[in-house]
Amino acid sequence: MSGRNERGSPYAPHTAAETDAMLSAVGVEGVGDLFDIPEQVAFDGEFGIESRSEREAERHVAGLLARNDDLTEFLGRGHYEHYVPSLVDHISARSEFLTSYTQYQPEITQGFLQALFEYQSMLVELTGLEIVNASMYDHATALAEAALLAARVRQTSGDRVLVPEYLLDARRDVLENYTDGAGLSVETYATDDGNVDPDALAETIDDDAVLVYAENPTALGTVEENLDAVGRLADNHDALFCLGSDPVALSVLQEPESVGADVVVGDAAALGLPTAYGMGLGLFACRDDFVRQVPGRLVGASEDDADRRAYTLTLQTREQHIRRERATSNICTNQAWVALRTAIHAAYLGPGGLVDLANDCVTLAADLADRLDAVKGVQAPVHDRHHFREFVAHTDQPAVAIAEDLEAEGFAVHAVGEHHVQVCITDANEHAADALVAAFEEVA
Repeated sequence: MSGRNERGSPYAPHTAAETDAMLSAVGVEGVGDLFDIPEQVAFDGEFGIESRSEREAERHVAGLLARNDDLTEFLGRGHYEHYVPSLVDHISARSEFLTSYTQYQPEITQGFLQALFEYQSMLVELTGLEIVNASMYDHATALAEAALLAARVRQTSGDRVLVPEYLLDARRDVLENYTDGAGLSVETYATDDGNVDPDALAETIDDDAVLVYAENPTALGTVEENLDAVGRLADNHDALFCLGSDPVALSVLQEPESVGADVVVGDAAALGLPTAYGMGLGLFACRDDFVRQVPGRLVGASEDDADRRAYTLTLQTREQHIRRERATSNICTNQAWVALRTAIHAAYLGPGGLVDLANDCVTLAADLADRLDAVKGVQAPVHDRHHFREFVAHTDQPAVAIAEDLEAEGFAVHAVGEHHVQVCITDANEHAADALVAAFEEVA
């Protein structure tokens, strides 16, 4: 097969005769008949973009970007910004890292494979679990893959995945989408003051549960105090216990393995990336018992024929590599380069620096909540718990109006209820805390 088709496309290497034969076989006159594109969005042959020089194009784009609102974000709820040292940019942008695809050829990708091995090793230390993959798309897909893993490894029948009331809608939507084809149902159990209600969970769970999910910290910013109870209830009903967290929080909160967690998921991009809404790095750790069921890829250490330490992709249990019926997932493009950035950032901080950063997430949230609580018309925090990075505050005025007024003052917060806003503070925005409190005093 050679030559271009009659439309001159270099990407469809069929001759005109071959194209006509295929169109005849399916009973249409032209390629356009194979597509149903509404007229209002069909390409008419003109892009409508004025021709500009490089300098003119630069000025034009700068003008467009200048129209964006200049807001200081105090947003959280799954997307967290910490200062990323310039070292992370400089090392990760080296050509041997930046241009690398999946590390299929260990002979030429030892450096990248070692970095991913170190990433896995760091998360093994933080979670207490033996296996970490490299890597998943984001928190939501990691949770969904945990549910599918639970359905595969559970010894008895069952189809219920239990999640807390505070689970973010976006994560639940992905979870339901993934589990629908597997015949699993996602059900909610009650919480109390921002934490799991063990009694309500005990009434909800039964032997049909394959997975119980909880978070620490939660999507509300509360530190979960009942993880031991969740672990016991899951174990009593032969269900897997999945815990959601992130590398910063894991450095100071209860170790997942110690409370009975079988799987840990989350977004590891809390280190290594600035906030990138819609982009993340899925953390996935589990017990060694499930190593053959882990989605995605695992980097392992071995020895070459000269007895030197060497790294390779040890397990790749996805349908691209093995028979479909034996695959554990269809995850394709992983987040290896983002995992590299996370590993660089964590190594730069070191154990002490990581703990200091996490402790700041506790003290900054507590201090800001106290200051907002002193503002007339605001009560903070709503939940009588310890908090990590973020908290919910009650506002006497409607929350949407408060959020809009704060936006006009140059600040972004979440309106999460009729009279509830959620505020997130880290090392990246703490410099603006005084101004945020003043803005609350103005609008509340």
